[in-house]
Amino acid sequence: MLTGGGARAAYQVGVLQTLAQLHRRSGAARHSNPFPILAGTSAGAITAAALACQADDFDHAVRRIARVWQSLHARHVYRADAISALRSGARWLTLLSLGWAMARWHRTRPRSLLDHAPLAALLRRTVPLQRLPQLFEQGHLQGLAVTASSYTTGEHVTFFDSGAPVPAWRRSQRRAERERITHQHLLASSAIPFVFPATLLEHGERREYFGDGAMRQTAPLSPAIHLGAERLLVVGAHHMPPPRQGPPAAGAAHYPSLAQMAGHALSSIFLDALPGDVERLERINTTLALLPQPALARYGLRPLRCVLITPSQPLDALALRHLRVLPPAVRALLGALGLHAGSADPRNAELASYLLFEPEYTRALMALGRADALARADELCALLDWPAPGAAPGNAAPPP
Repeated sequence: MLTGGGARAAYQVGVLQTLAQLHRRSGAARHSNPFPILAGTSAGAITAAALACQADDFDHAVRRIARVWQSLHARHVYRADAISALRSGARWLTLLSLGWAMARWHRTRPRSLLDHAPLAALLRRTVPLQRLPQLFEQGHLQGLAVTASSYTTGEHVTFFDSGAPVPAWRRSQRRAERERITHQHLLASSAIPFVFPATLLEHGERREYFGDGAMRQTAPLSPAIHLGAERLLVVGAHHMPPPRQGPPAAGAAHYPSLAQMAGHALSSIFLDALPGDVERLERINTTLALLPQPALARYGLRPLRCVLITPSQPLDALALRHLRVLPPAVRALLGALGLHAGSADPRNAELASYLLFEPEYTRALMALGRADALARADELCALLDWPAPGAAPGNAAPPP
C-alpha cells in the first residue's frame, strides 16, 4: 500500500529498489510477483498502477519506474513555464487578493494553482493500463485499488479491479466501486487540493468531480484488506517523529507564511490517517491473539501482519536544500506565498516538497528510501518469507 505526497513519492521508489534487490537475492523466480495486491493513494496510486501493469516482472517494473523518476522534471508533471504560471497560479493569487467581485467581472474562476496537463501525457506513456486484464487472467495480479475523494458527494471512493470477484463495500462516508482503472482515475487520485485541478469521472449516468484520495481518508489500509491481503507492506512518504518528551524548546514565534500554512495543511491531509489506522490494526491483532482458534474460524477473523516504512528524516528539511532547482516561474509563485530560497525554516518548504519534481531532489529521496528499507531488510524479508540478507537462498526466514 503506497500513500500520497506529490514529489515525495520518490522516496517510495527508493524503497521499491531495495525490495527488488532483496527479491533477486531471495532466489525467487524472475517473473514472480511479491505483491499481487496493490493499493495506492495520490502519487502512490500512480506508482501502484505502474507496478500492477508490469506484475509479470517485478524487478523490471521497479527499474522502469526508477528510470522515470530519475529523469523527471517539473515540466513533465505540470506546466512550469512563465506564461502558464501567469495563466493559472498568478491569476489564482490575483483573484484571491482582489476578491471574487473581480472574478465575476471577468467571468472567470480560478481552478488551481498549477496546470497538471503534462502529467496526463506522462501517464499514457509510462503506465500501460491496457495490460491489466491479461495480467489478472494469467494470475500475476490479484487486485488493484486506487482511491480518490469526491468533491461532488463528499465521499471517499475506492475504485478497484480484481481477477476474482470481490464484492464492493460501503462504510460511513466511504464506498468502493469495481471499475476498469483508467488514467483518469490516476489523475483524480493525485489531484492535490488547490494545487492541481479536480478531475471529472463518469460512472454510467453519474458525473463526479474528484480530488486527491488522501482527503477524508479515514481507513487507508481498508482497500488492500478487502481485496484479500493477509500481509501488508505500507510505504508512506512523511516522516513520523517519535512522541515529544517534555515541552517544546523555547524560541521566538513568527507569524506563519501562507506557504507554511499551506504545507502544514497538506501534511495533515496526507499523514494523519495512516499511523492511526496502523495502530488500530495492531490493537485488533492483539485482541485476536486472545481468542481461541475455533472462534476465529467461526467468524472468519484473521490477524494481519503489517510493516510500515516511512522516511527516517523530515523531507521538508531536504526540500529546503533544493529550492533553487524549482523552475523560476514556480519559485516566483511560491515566493508570493512567502516561500523564499533563502529561508532557514524547513517548515516554509513543506509546500515545495510536494512540487519539487526535479532530479536533484527526487534522487536524494530515492537514496533515502533505499537506505531506510535496507536498514529494515530483516523485517522485510520476514514479512515476505524471503531468506534474511546473507542467508543462503531457499532458507526462508521464519515469520516474526
